Amino acid sequence: MDALEALKAKVESGEVDTVLVCIVDMQGRLMGKRLHARHFVDDGWDETHCCNYLLATDLEMETPDGYASTSWRAGYGDYIMKPDLTTLRPMPWLEGTVMVLCDLLDHRDHAPIPHAPRTILKRQLARLEEMGLDAVMATELEFFLFEQSLDEIRKAGFRDVQPISGYNEDYHIFQTTKEEHVLRPLRNHLYAAGIPVEGTKGEAGSGQEELNLRYAKALDAADYHTFAKHATKEIAWQQGRAVTFLPKWHHDHSGSSSHIHQSLWKEGRPAFVDESDALGMSPLMKQYLAGLLKYAPDYTYFLAPYINSYKRFQKGSFAPTRTVWSVDNRTAGFRLCAEGTRAVRIECRIGGSDLNPYLAMAGQLAAGIKGIEEGLTLPPAAEGDNYEGETGLIPQNLRDAMEALRGSAMLREAMGDEVVDHYTRAAEVELEDFQRVVTDYEVARGFERS
Repeated sequence: MDALEALKAKVESGEVDTVLVCIVDMQGRLMGKRLHARHFVDDGWDETHCCNYLLATDLEMETPDGYASTSWRAGYGDYIMKPDLTTLRPMPWLEGTVMVLCDLLDHRDHAPIPHAPRTILKRQLARLEEMGLDAVMATELEFFLFEQSLDEIRKAGFRDVQPISGYNEDYHIFQTTKEEHVLRPLRNHLYAAGIPVEGTKGEAGSGQEELNLRYAKALDAADYHTFAKHATKEIAWQQGRAVTFLPKWHHDHSGSSSHIHQSLWKEGRPAFVDESDALGMSPLMKQYLAGLLKYAPDYTYFLAPYINSYKRFQKGSFAPTRTVWSVDNRTAGFRLCAEGTRAVRIECRIGGSDLNPYLAMAGQLAAGIKGIEEGLTLPPAAEGDNYEGETGLIPQNLRDAMEALRGSAMLREAMGDEVVDHYTRAAEVELEDFQRVVTDYEVARGFERS
């Protein structure tokens, strides 16, 4: 309640007049409403409401059928939005505005909504807590920055899109100086909002950027990721620029990822560390990583949830094609980082820039926990060019990932049938929608020659 009292003082002084009350939807976006700050501190801090269709839409906010949780037949009722006051933070790029994340509760019995992304991650963290463990994670956010604004690109039919730079700008200081009108306020506003920003850099394509956030407890890390992604879009928009978190916006350009670094801790100390091991890996870490490898196909959907997500996975692209692990080797799906030190950890390189961090983290934690429970043995580290080889291939498309999710006994045990069925239906919706569309590629290729 200290956060609420502090907000009341800012409302009284006129410093704050608007509260964004937000949930995280299936796609990892902020959805919600703007409340007058006086109403929030007087009453809205306890709860407000939203339509339950917000967890049963596609990217276009259409309401496809086939979801058990809500439908036209059931009348699309309400969820309770319960503000988590620990997430209350300013949005410094918006005048007089703060934001708070909400958990979603059933309107009748106030039980958590099982398929809400924050609920799904909290469930896995509770399982870890029962084991005396905690998860510490960090994400990398990659995106492309463009010369034009979002409105200009949309009105032009998403054609002739021009990245803000004309060449590969990976670690390039001169080129990124030209982009500081977007990236400097992004870093500074996020820092002012309490997000642990490390920095930004040019990535491996023209106009491609990377934003790095410091590690934190898993739920905080997912919250930070979601807030930072939203901030990136709004701050670029304020500067007349567009950004995209589409994993592969053009076949001639690099793909964008969202790597997830992870470790488990016990009683405030890293539980992945064993100084007597050649690589500094504890038995617990080896079992956890073995679970990540064994069950990678099961949770790939949570790392790559759309048709476009799978366009990244190409040989020689720095996006992995195989679910193998290697020591400080960026060609593998899982990279052991900081071997032999107290910072030893696993980086999952499979996820794309379009992932929902709550779902991606929850899926990996579920797999790692299963590896520990089963006492799995970690196979030897792969070496050399890990694009070579036919074993441990990442699901090649959304349909394969969907079927792996549908058939995952591990995730059904860890998350529940309702959650797995809900997100399997989300994958089906994407496939059904794409199946009915005639693409530019098909017309250009076959209009005359077919």
